[in-house]
Amino acid sequence: MTEVKFETIAFRDGKLVILDQTRLPNEEKYIELKTKEDVYDAIKKLMVRGAPAIGDAAGYGLYVSVRDSRAESLEAFKKEVGETAEYLNSSRPTAVNLSWALNRLLKRLDSFTGSVEDAKQLLLDEADEIFKEDVESCRKMGEYGLTLLKPGMGILTHCNAGALATARYGTCLSPVYLGEEQGYGFHVYADETRPLLQGARLTSWELKKAGVDVTLICDNMAASAMRKGWIQAVVVGCDRMAANGDGANKIGTSQVAIMAKEYGIPFYMFVPTSTIDLDTESGGDIVIEERDDEELYRMWYEKPMAPEGVKTFNPAFDVTDHKYITAVITEKGIARPPYTESLRRLVHEL
Repeated sequence: MTEVKFETIAFRDGKLVILDQTRLPNEEKYIELKTKEDVYDAIKKLMVRGAPAIGDAAGYGLYVSVRDSRAESLEAFKKEVGETAEYLNSSRPTAVNLSWALNRLLKRLDSFTGSVEDAKQLLLDEADEIFKEDVESCRKMGEYGLTLLKPGMGILTHCNAGALATARYGTCLSPVYLGEEQGYGFHVYADETRPLLQGARLTSWELKKAGVDVTLICDNMAASAMRKGWIQAVVVGCDRMAANGDGANKIGTSQVAIMAKEYGIPFYMFVPTSTIDLDTESGGDIVIEERDDEELYRMWYEKPMAPEGVKTFNPAFDVTDHKYITAVITEKGIARPPYTESLRRLVHEL
């Protein structure tokens, strides 16, 4: 697969290091996360983002947060780990991989009966497994996804579900990297993705860095690109998928899906099985994070671009109804409607 020339998350020599995505595309800066507050802030402030990458950071972050614990008993240590996990889990409510990773470490620890030091090592080993599984999951999604795409296609993507959102390769951009390696010659169109500009700052940055043909467009240009016949497929990631196939992803995703349906363009959502929440019946049950109003009119401007005191609405995600999703690509295979059956089969039977 085409080489990814940066590391989103790394744990080496006892150090948890992330690429600070708030500084891209102008500065490629890596920072070390040493405390639970560092980890919380990194997730909350989008220094690390994307559902799988948040899960990776949460796993290593929980270990880093408690490795210097002075708890004298295993019971006291487990209590401290539980409280720390609860704190980290409050950083972002929508991306299911955050709670999934933390709960996975807590479950391993729950039945453990050894020493405190061995319990710490157990947490690190489990975090390593989550990271390795993410890399392999992305590679497999790339292979499955590429079977749905043809050489020379124009592909629209929204937000960033690439290598910056995972341990490596990405979810929906994984087949793009794989196709680049095999000479498919894709033409990728990246929505800027207002208001945090993940498409402009991140997707166009990583694809350009990898030598992929990428064109940046404003969010409100997607329909025009479709109408001109430039787009033959839409690929997006997902932060939480309900049991019925409704998928929560970065705000603006649902309108892209609706437009794709109108123009007869397949809309593919790439979803690791760790992101599928079978306990959530439909998208209406997903809690949508709302963020600071200054992201809308102040963050990227020298002067405010809206009148002071104007009312704002700034949800971080929206829910794409399952009826607009042509197929769901996971690391275990491709799910098609009815998703209430195919998703459950993929999660439990394979």
